[in-house]
Amino acid sequence: MYVEEYMKSRIKKVFCQTVFAAGAMVWLTGCGLADKYEELKSVIVQEEVSSDKTEKPVRKKKPREQKETEVVLKPEETETEETETAEETETDDNTESDIASPQNYAYSALGEEAKQVYNEMLTTILEHQESVEVSTLDQEVMEEAYRAVMADYGGLYWVSGYVYTQYTRGGEPTSMEFSPKYTMELAERERIQRQIDASVEELLAGISITDSDYEKAKYVFEILVQNVDYDSSAENNQNIISAFLNRATVCQGYACATQYLLRLLGIESVIVTGNANGESHAWNLVRLDGEYYYMDTTWGNSRYLDSSSQMEKYVNYNYLAITSEEISRTHAADSTFPLPECSSMKNNYFVRENKYFSDWNPEAVGGVLAAAWNEGGDASVKFSSPELYDQALDYFITKQHIADYCENISSIYYLEDAELYVITFHFL
Repeated sequence: MYVEEYMKSRIKKVFCQTVFAAGAMVWLTGCGLADKYEELKSVIVQEEVSSDKTEKPVRKKKPREQKETEVVLKPEETETEETETAEETETDDNTESDIASPQNYAYSALGEEAKQVYNEMLTTILEHQESVEVSTLDQEVMEEAYRAVMADYGGLYWVSGYVYTQYTRGGEPTSMEFSPKYTMELAERERIQRQIDASVEELLAGISITDSDYEKAKYVFEILVQNVDYDSSAENNQNIISAFLNRATVCQGYACATQYLLRLLGIESVIVTGNANGESHAWNLVRLDGEYYYMDTTWGNSRYLDSSSQMEKYVNYNYLAITSEEISRTHAADSTFPLPECSSMKNNYFVRENKYFSDWNPEAVGGVLAAAWNEGGDASVKFSSPELYDQALDYFITKQHIADYCENISSIYYLEDAELYVITFHFL
């Protein structure tokens, strides 16, 4: 929109200024000098940009091809036989994570002009300044820089967008001004930050900066799922206030909280936006031991995928440290900034926990199930191909060979994820 105001100190005050509002433009014309000078035409354009990606109420549904089923085993099929223990654990030498401040991924993807604007915007926001003249005349560069700031910093809960003011002279742009849209005054921000700090300290009490990158990512994934519910009606659900203070949020809040906690632990992480299964969505790109992975904390909450389930909320690890190819089966990122090709499986949850199978080994899979059954917990196993996945379903469920490994089992509740080739067993 256009606003009627003076061009501040940027317009040389050699003219006596009169303001005439005409339609959507403001014309500043020199008084008394029109005979000597060509008419000077200047305009101030001011537009508002919102960063809120208000999430539509999610139609509670499972990812494509994901299915929950309860099976009652036939008594005559429950003969047991001696089985081997779970497959031997491969030992990895986990190096300590780099405890230096993590890099800002979105910033690194910008051009030099946008990087300068990024720094100007970030400084303005952190210092709670009213406005700043930025080093660009291109509103697209401004938007690109702002989106990068919000992707790199999930903790900017006091900002909901910005207003930019463009100054032109003689039809040519002369400068642009960036003004953050603050949702609160500085004093309130400082009060809320103290509350967030206390909440975060409590949440991170069980992890150390010296733990491995994988341990940090797994811990943050678990602690947020366990302590924060998915609730589309939660207040402040587009920022970390909802996650850390209200303990109820949506995908944007989960992604911001994930990035915020990982950054405190020295892990590079960025917020990725786009859509998943046709709904607007947000998740994270993380760097573990020098390699990139995706993690979706929202989808780690079992109640998000199936709110009608009678099972208590549990941590769904299917989307903890997965590849680009895997996440592309259900998620599509927007073009905010270029994303790397994530191909490593080294820090994938199932690989690290020895629950990933690239060949048919029913004894090893059965060992995982037996351990969970004896300990009274659940078990998830992942396969490298749809063929192995289907074979496991047929062997353990259809033919009920799960009874060969889980003594006296009479029924089983299981969850199929045909997209990622994961079967989750809930022992009743």
